[in-house]
Amino acid sequence: MNFAIVGCGFIAKKHAAAITSIPAAKLTAVCDQVESAMAPYVEQYGAAPYTDLSEMLEDNAVDAVCICAPSGFHAPIAEQVAAARKHIVLEKPIAMNLEESDRIIQAAEKNNVKLTVVHPNRFRPVVMELRKIIDKGMLGKISHASAKVNWNRNQEYYDQAPWRGTKQYDGGVLMNQAIHNLDLLLWFMGQPEQIFSMEATRLRDIEAEDVSAGVIRFESGALGIVEASTTVYPSNFEESITIFGEKGTVKIGGTNALYFEYLNIDGMPETEAETIFEKVKADPWGITGHKQIILDIIEAVKDNRKPLVTGEDGKRALELVLAFYQSAEYNTPINMYKEVLV
Repeated sequence: MNFAIVGCGFIAKKHAAAITSIPAAKLTAVCDQVESAMAPYVEQYGAAPYTDLSEMLEDNAVDAVCICAPSGFHAPIAEQVAAARKHIVLEKPIAMNLEESDRIIQAAEKNNVKLTVVHPNRFRPVVMELRKIIDKGMLGKISHASAKVNWNRNQEYYDQAPWRGTKQYDGGVLMNQAIHNLDLLLWFMGQPEQIFSMEATRLRDIEAEDVSAGVIRFESGALGIVEASTTVYPSNFEESITIFGEKGTVKIGGTNALYFEYLNIDGMPETEAETIFEKVKADPWGITGHKQIILDIIEAVKDNRKPLVTGEDGKRALELVLAFYQSAEYNTPINMYKEVLV
């Protein structure tokens, strides 16, 4: 399968590395309005450079397009890619609002192309092990869960481009950093029913939030606690998800939520828990998430099935972020799927 990349900023490097590490994939083209940004991909991978998206999409050799442009531009680019009958690998968040996310999903359906949103943390070995534990019902009835992302993004990070930290094109810590953790929380805990959140911009000179704290009531009745920030000094401190059930407590953590920090389940022998600990510790990253996403869309096209992470999955994570934003703006609880989220 031949891939192209639109938007040759930082995240595009991960897509290029993933594509070129797969024998069944090839990076054939890149597109960016800044010609110098494309130079590394031309020199290292032999990709054809385009400054005009329409011209690139006329290339019949391109089968799929990785959209790595700023989030506020996702919808018009994705619609154009879908209309050209190219499959879509879309960086998170799927879009900046629900109207745009619906346009993207509908464009993919209308043109019969596959759409996947990049939520790569689902493919981490520790996350897949926790998912197995939940699917087997080993934790019993869930009481509550917590998700934390306390990282550092200094002012230089936001000053790299004028769109960073803006509400229109980028968003804050929830939309950018914590959205992966929120995606996992939804994957583990199910649909949220009610949200209450507070946000602030404490240390960074940006339009959006750099710290957020919120609570969720899920449809199951379980509660969730979310804490996110980019204000931590001097570097990334933690990313974790902890789930408390009547028959067990599990925490995955570290600076990037790569390891089991706690695993205690009723009836699970200590030797079995230790085996799981060591298995994850031996290869915490596994096959990188971006590579898994690329491999999956190739297989999804081949088998004519939905990708493992769908456009609807991307929309659900976006809905949760927007509910947090709306709750904070109006200082009131938000009833999911009953309130008007935009």
